[in-house]
Amino acid sequence: MSPAVPAGAMRVLFTVSHSPGNWSSMVPLGWALRARGHEVRVVCAPAQSDAVARAGLTPVPVLEAEREEVMLRAVNCVQAQRGQWRFAEPPPHPETGLPLESADAFDAMGWYQQNWPRLAEISMRGSDAAVEFARWWRPQLVVHDLMSVEGPLIGKVLDVPALLHLWGPVGPHDGEEVGGARPFLPVDFSQAFARHGLAPLSPDTYEHMIDPCPEALAVPVPVRRHPVRHVPYNGSGAMPPWRPEPRQGAARPRVGVVWSTSATETFGPVSFAVPKVVEALAELDVDVVLTLTAGDRRRVGELPAHMTALENAPLHLLLPECDLVVHHGGAGCTMTGLAAGIPQLILPNGWDQELMSERVAGAGAAMALHNATADADDVRSAVTRLLGDDGHRKAAQRLRREMEAQPDPVALVTALEELAAGAPLVAN
Repeated sequence: MSPAVPAGAMRVLFTVSHSPGNWSSMVPLGWALRARGHEVRVVCAPAQSDAVARAGLTPVPVLEAEREEVMLRAVNCVQAQRGQWRFAEPPPHPETGLPLESADAFDAMGWYQQNWPRLAEISMRGSDAAVEFARWWRPQLVVHDLMSVEGPLIGKVLDVPALLHLWGPVGPHDGEEVGGARPFLPVDFSQAFARHGLAPLSPDTYEHMIDPCPEALAVPVPVRRHPVRHVPYNGSGAMPPWRPEPRQGAARPRVGVVWSTSATETFGPVSFAVPKVVEALAELDVDVVLTLTAGDRRRVGELPAHMTALENAPLHLLLPECDLVVHHGGAGCTMTGLAAGIPQLILPNGWDQELMSERVAGAGAAMALHNATADADDVRSAVTRLLGDDGHRKAAQRLRREMEAQPDPVALVTALEELAAGAPLVAN
């Protein structure tokens, strides 16, 4: 028997993968659903439970998985052995995170073969627990991020609508197949779809997609697209003590610098670009504000007088006060920069960072320089160009207006209510 819910309330099940950066864009929809009186539960791994709870949502920590950084580092090792690694130094060891002596020092494919049974076992326990919970709770809708296997699985098993919620301009149809798999499609290690008598997980599995991107960056996929205005959520955090002068009254431009600790863990110390960004900006007539973890702040050392370092400042509080942002190409930075309407200098390391940076640059709102090859002179030149070129600023403001024109999360809830009730749903 399913639990009782208030009259007129929906049960909406979120399923999220193993990095908060993958599901942060879903949080405002969860708030909107709760504000309308609907019930929301978030199926996640125990490692994500605290982050989900801090976001004001209710975690159901039943999933199991290998640590995300281990899996990503293993893939980087495969790419290095195939000659697709762009950094001068080899990638870090998947399990220890320590730099390898050479690309051949770790047998990545052998590691996969050895660990596949273990990965399948823990994946099976998690997906089976998620399905068991869903059968008991009986959601009317499922919302999931791009790397979640359990969301589309539960939708098919329960025969309820499942909506893929994108984190930025990248989707399951993107990327060429490598080794029989697409890079932005989650791996069904335990063959959960087959065990439930379903067709294998593929790009064709998805039927509905919630897209927070501006129209110019809408992901080209053959599914029903439901646009929503991106409301930035970059994790919980207090208002920083820093009080900037209003941008309109600032004597010189302000540049925000953001970097990701997880990117350094995944790609290795060679990918930590903040020192070369500081070097690039040291002699420019700009104010610089960096947001870093305490550990990364210590790695940077003493800063010039025109630079301010903040620890873990939420991006949505920082970027609207900047004229330009320099970052690694993560979805949170990219989408928050778009919402702020400011140009971006993106230094991607790999994966979706490369694709998103190419698309934002193609829309005129950014410049993209691969972190593996860009030096301080390249960064300085790009920053100078972005601050002096009105075209990038106008493109960024145009994309912001497109985002603001999208239905807000509350309006999307109305459409989801109609979908759950079986009414025709108007979508792009």
